[in-house]
Amino acid sequence: MWFLKIIFVCMVSLSLLFLCILCLTEIKSLDNRQLNANIRHEWWWTWSCSGSRCRRSETPAAELPSGTQCSLQACRLTCGRFGALWPLPTGHTVISQKLLSFHTNNINFDLSSITDKACHEFLSKASQIFVQNLKTECGLNCSFVKETHISVRIRVSTTELTLGWETDEGYTLELTSKGDLITVTIDASTVYGARHGLESLSQLTAVHQCSKDGRSNLVIVSGVKISDRPVYPHRGLLLDTSRNFLPVSAMLRTIDAMAASKMNVLHWHATDSHSFPLQSPRVPQLAKYGAYSEQEVYSTSDVSELVSYGQQRGVRVLLEIDGPAHAGMGWQWGREAGLGDLAVCVGWQPWHKYCIQPPCGQLNPANPNLYKVMADLFKDISESFSYSSGFHMGGDEVFLPCWNSSQEIVDWMQTQSLGRTKLDFIKAWAYYQQQLLRVWDAQVGHSKTPIILWSSHLTDPAIIQRYLDKDRYVIQTWVEKASDVNHLLLSLGYRVIITTKDTWYLDHGFWGSTTYHNWKVVYDNKLPKGFKGVLGGETAMWGELVDQFSLDAKVWPRAAAMAERLWADPNSSSIEAENRLRHHRQRLVRRGINAEAVAPEWCFQNEGECGSDR
Repeated sequence: MWFLKIIFVCMVSLSLLFLCILCLTEIKSLDNRQLNANIRHEWWWTWSCSGSRCRRSETPAAELPSGTQCSLQACRLTCGRFGALWPLPTGHTVISQKLLSFHTNNINFDLSSITDKACHEFLSKASQIFVQNLKTECGLNCSFVKETHISVRIRVSTTELTLGWETDEGYTLELTSKGDLITVTIDASTVYGARHGLESLSQLTAVHQCSKDGRSNLVIVSGVKISDRPVYPHRGLLLDTSRNFLPVSAMLRTIDAMAASKMNVLHWHATDSHSFPLQSPRVPQLAKYGAYSEQEVYSTSDVSELVSYGQQRGVRVLLEIDGPAHAGMGWQWGREAGLGDLAVCVGWQPWHKYCIQPPCGQLNPANPNLYKVMADLFKDISESFSYSSGFHMGGDEVFLPCWNSSQEIVDWMQTQSLGRTKLDFIKAWAYYQQQLLRVWDAQVGHSKTPIILWSSHLTDPAIIQRYLDKDRYVIQTWVEKASDVNHLLLSLGYRVIITTKDTWYLDHGFWGSTTYHNWKVVYDNKLPKGFKGVLGGETAMWGELVDQFSLDAKVWPRAAAMAERLWADPNSSSIEAENRLRHHRQRLVRRGINAEAVAPEWCFQNEGECGSDR
């Protein structure tokens, strides 16, 4: 019995000893963490604004002079005329120098003036997105600030929900503060202008880090007046989902980044000769024969999600079904179905004899069944997409030797009194386009849809007026900056969307002898002046060498540089935009976009010290 008592006493003693050691270790760990926190609080970098630049210093946070901030992000809010806003506002802009702390729990939205149900629902969701963006940026360690309350009143003057070239995207934003109340008023003609106002409001906030415990809090400028509207109505980004399939999640993420940059058109180059991943309920063979796999298909529900997600964020999804060239996989089933060859040269080798890049394939203009299939496809498209501001029919890089190698097409051309010259094949191409337009109009029930085509031999300014009506067709040009094609088409009265090949092609520099265009080259590319037909432009992320894993870094923040060019068309150069662009890149990263770095972090923390922005 006594032996068991001794064992019990020993065990209790050892337990107590272990607890003492554990407590001492924890106390020491707490002391170390507190020491580290104090070091960070007392000696970490601080920033103050001087000459429109945030200057870094080693001033202890406990000795902060007036106007000095604990975070570069907070300093940038009030430094310079436009702070951290991206893109530049185009109208009168005033930003105060004082910051106020707040928490997202204390933001209230006043939509009482919005009586239209659809508009109210749109702005309610836009308000939720605004708050979620702030929560995402501040993170889990965001401190709760009880005192300050923010009231956001949103007013729109129309109930229009159509997003297109005629949409008024302008807004005014006024922010005032008195005591512990911040009042924000956003006025706009449409819900899309109001959405842009909310985006600007989010860019007037920052994460501040001055607490001893390392926690963060949100700050907002105490006074603002902004009047703003875009210069160009078409501010787009092309994504190619044929060369490499992009999951819906990657496309939604791209829309988020576009919304943050006030871009408004996602040009979806959905199909090409490589694959046809778009589901068509009336023509299921297209995806069955054209998709890379059963999993790599965009279903009708996927399309619906993309369209609604984009619209809620002020981004219109513009679908492109490319043809007559760039059409191979997905079209090879016609003969088996008793419809003849819907496409010719499909997969032919050696490919360089029949197309620009493998796999080859071009639609067959001589086959009447092609237009019947197109009718069904167009009917599906018209039921899923908004097309009031255009449907894209592709139309670039028709390779005439392909058609010339098809006996069926050559024989058909002879019945049309056509020979085999280049001009004869262009006439056959024009016939195809005329038939396609007829089919589209029949499916939508009117002849008002603007049809967008890539610049090509068919749109050559010397002959375009013979084949393409300037009141129906919009030409998306992809010529070099030095080319006169844009000016010639505009002089003829055509509307154009500009995708400057040697500045706005984001795939350049990754293949062949092409040159990479950094964000400064993108930013400094200006559109022709003095023509009302310039609708805007697009950057193009062609998909040969990009998939979901490399998409973000290859697109952002370069596409955002074009976004400011098209929104504001500033007279200033990229040098004056560099500090704001770096902060916008950080904003995109905080929101989950893996945008590429544009400078070493030292340059980011020491504005104006790395040469190019001097």
